[in-house]
Amino acid sequence: MSDKINEALFEARPYVEYYERLENLVKGLWAKAATEENFLRLLNEELERAEEPFRTDLRIFLQKFEAL
Repeated sequence: MSDKINEALFEARPYVEYYERLENLVKGLWAKAATEENFLRLLNEELERAEEPFRTDLRIFLQKFEAL
C-alpha cells in the first residue's frame, strides 16, 4: 500500500505547492490508518479542515491516489 502512496505523491509533486507538508501529512495518516478506506476517511477529514492553497494540494493528491 505504501507503494501506492509513494506513486501518488510522485505523480502529484509537479502540481502541488506544499509538497513536504503534503508528504508528511499523508504518511502520518497512513501510519494511523488500518485500511485504505480508513486512510481515505482521515484524508477527507483533513481536506475539510484545510485552508487554501493546501486544500488544493490535498485534492490533487487524492485524485492521483484514487486513479491508481
